[in-house]
Amino acid sequence: MADSARRTGRPRSAAADRAILDATRSALVELGWSGLTMGDVAVRAGVAKTTLYRRWANKSEMVVDAVAVLFDELELPDLGSLRADVESVVLSFAALLERPEAKTALMAVVAEATRDEALRSRIRTAVVERQKHLVVEGRRRAQARGELPPDAPGPEGAAAADRAADLIFDVIAGAVVHRSLVSAGSVTPVWARALTALLLHGLSPAAGPAPDGRGGPVGV
Repeated sequence: MADSARRTGRPRSAAADRAILDATRSALVELGWSGLTMGDVAVRAGVAKTTLYRRWANKSEMVVDAVAVLFDELELPDLGSLRADVESVVLSFAALLERPEAKTALMAVVAEATRDEALRSRIRTAVVERQKHLVVEGRRRAQARGELPPDAPGPEGAAAADRAADLIFDVIAGAVVHRSLVSAGSVTPVWARALTALLLHGLSPAAGPAPDGRGGPVGV
């Protein structure tokens, strides 16, 4: 009954959604996860608390969506080669993580998700699955240029392509998050080139010297 009323009621306001998610991120930066409340976000966004609960069951869901819209800003411009495309998205992702609201929100939901399987599932759906299109598009372009072999035909080929996209996403996102948020290193163009060389060529010496001249692609 409630679901039916919600579907036939007044449409959600995109402006209210933006205000709420903006308020969520700013509250996280100032208050941290433990200090963040739905009531505080409602006040900051200038909406009733019931407005929040019509959209999200709890603050975990709300924070994940606040993170997800930031990741939606990531793009993959066609720079003419797989190497350039990968380097570009690595640097763009790192720049996003330098923003206090992105860094704080992401670290908060990841920490909380270690104790909450439902939250982990929401992160996978709202962030990971939503951004995998960047990998899929990058592979498609590289295949069209002849830089990567085409996917095998049929269901097995599609399944293999999905596994490849998952792995590429994990490697790039994991490396950039670790570099930026765990080891607190800088994601410089040199580092991005070295990571890209490692991704494209592995540990083979045939990959050639790293951009900084210190041996193979892992010499960073």
